[in-house]
Amino acid sequence: MVRAALPTSPEARPILVGTLLSAIGHGLTLPFLYIYLTQVRHLDATVVGFAVGWMGVMGLVLAPLGGTLIDRFGARRVVLPLFVIEAVGVASYGWVHTTWQVFAAATLCAVGNAALWAGQNTILASVTAEEERQRVFGLWFAVLNLGIGIGGLVSGFVVDVTRPATFQLIYVIDGVTFLAPAAILLSMPKVGRRPAEVAAKEVESGGYREVFGDRAFRRFMLFALVLTACGYAQFEVGYTAFSATVAGVSTRVIGFSLAANTTTIVLAQLLMIRRLHGRSRSRALAGVGALFGLSWLLLGLGAAGRGLGLVLPVTGVLLCTVVFAVGETMLSPIMPALTNALAPVDLRGRYNAIGSMIWGVSAVIGPVTAAPLIGHGLGALWVVLVVAGCLVASILALTLRRHLTPAQDGRTPAEPALDDRTPDVALPHVVAPEEDVTVPAAAGR
Repeated sequence: MVRAALPTSPEARPILVGTLLSAIGHGLTLPFLYIYLTQVRHLDATVVGFAVGWMGVMGLVLAPLGGTLIDRFGARRVVLPLFVIEAVGVASYGWVHTTWQVFAAATLCAVGNAALWAGQNTILASVTAEEERQRVFGLWFAVLNLGIGIGGLVSGFVVDVTRPATFQLIYVIDGVTFLAPAAILLSMPKVGRRPAEVAAKEVESGGYREVFGDRAFRRFMLFALVLTACGYAQFEVGYTAFSATVAGVSTRVIGFSLAANTTTIVLAQLLMIRRLHGRSRSRALAGVGALFGLSWLLLGLGAAGRGLGLVLPVTGVLLCTVVFAVGETMLSPIMPALTNALAPVDLRGRYNAIGSMIWGVSAVIGPVTAAPLIGHGLGALWVVLVVAGCLVASILALTLRRHLTPAQDGRTPAEPALDDRTPDVALPHVVAPEEDVTVPAAAGR
């Protein structure tokens, strides 16, 4: 099954290797930012929440520019310098002591990450055929979580809140590993350049006006905003804060729970990719909302049993991440595949940038709601809000179905990659050669 699931594109495979290496570094630090800044650097919980939210604000501001640059100059020229900026920003967290230093590190990370998500998705979409794109994005997510799981397991044994040097070590390693995908991309000089057919046409499209004029995409992004704000955005601050302060579990348990999450993803992702093939994407997305809501409910119920000992809180923390992982294995192949199925080839960077903006908006909503609520003893209210939000996302996903064609919804085999506005000309399954063509920026786009 594993061999059959590997991408046929030779360019996609080293990209997945780079993802694995950088994910290991990210996994070292992912569960511990809130704990590190509040318990080691003794910063106020609300300040930490706003610092993380600031990264979301910066991402929201910079993502549209990143999408435009990707479409005009190619993803390669955009993401390579951003990997370096991100590496410096992440490593600098190890030496922050004051509020302004935290915000400075957060700003560097936000700038570095502004177009990385959109750029990497655009690159993966450009080197894979439409019919295998959902599978490749699912593999990318499995590899990402394998690396995060390895990093989280290691850091669970390494970090110690009484020894700041242990946190400095993991932040430096995290920063260095961001250079791995950059090095791999440098070794493939033709990957990530502006598509030759787009440059040759010199198309004057409507830019972001055309993107926001896509009704199906607007509906899809509304669903994504609600789901991510009540799901993923709650993990870095809400989940860790609730687990540590309300459920009362140790940092080691949190590290193990992250490992359980990623292990579930790695083991279940290939099976889920096969199960999703040919099935309605909108209905699967509705199922994701239900699973995310269930995961937060289990976390809250476990914490409610804290007075009986640590068995129920630990169980709730672990089950939360496992159930959440099942939802992730459904979500990860569908969201980027549907985004790129809706996107014309010359607007692919902008479509992926809007998807990145959704994560930026939710990254603002998540921390600035979770940190004050949990930090001021309102953990139960936080659970109610995130569970309700996930269920609302499920309803939005069900309403999306009527706005998608059967092919976009995944109910029929996808055609070879087509530019939606030139339906009479079929592009070959093999990715067309790309050339490095620079087009002057047009005003207002």
